[in-house]
Amino acid sequence: MAKAVPVLLLLALVAPLVSLLLPSSSLALNQDFCIADLARGDTPAGYPCKPQTGVTADDFYYRGLNSTGPTINPFNIGLSSAFVTRFPGVNGLGISAARVDFAPGGVVPLHSHPGGTELLFVVEGAMSAGFISSLTNQVFVKTLYKGDLMVFPQGLLHFQYNLAGNDTAVALSSYSSANPGLMILDFALFANNLPSDVVSKVTVVDELEVRKLKALFGGSG
Repeated sequence: MAKAVPVLLLLALVAPLVSLLLPSSSLALNQDFCIADLARGDTPAGYPCKPQTGVTADDFYYRGLNSTGPTINPFNIGLSSAFVTRFPGVNGLGISAARVDFAPGGVVPLHSHPGGTELLFVVEGAMSAGFISSLTNQVFVKTLYKGDLMVFPQGLLHFQYNLAGNDTAVALSSYSSANPGLMILDFALFANNLPSDVVSKVTVVDELEVRKLKALFGGSG
């Protein structure tokens, strides 16, 4: 029968690893803040901290959501984000944000954020928004107007689209993670390099249609 590892020996083995991780950890509970040092790369605990001697007020300030972001085609929306990779000041704080501008007919297609829950706030216009549960595939949909909030649980597929006719709609989102991630279903399925016949098999979508969608979204194979 194997002997249990003595507690002191276990601590001796783990302590060096902990000592290596903590000085560069982004855990805000251990210090006031941890401005991400993006050049040093991401880690499971977040980005390493920029030396505090080099931190300025500018590290806690970001103007990236003050205007419409780059257009995402073919969805007719503008997207700008304040994730940690663009706003290093949120590193380790469990929060980030984004702005979406919906032109007439604009759609945020089915997508998910593997790393965080989203809270959507409508700034202008009207939109339909909803998500799909993972257990029963039940769909929860609401029509949202200026001032309304809706929450999308972490990891679940969700969507929004403009109901404002010829007008633009605008929404701000906040997330429960500095880097919630983004996986857009259309890109995952049709911007990849899987052979079209394989995509057809695993999606039950006609292969000719798969080829058309791969051409639209820039996939190969």
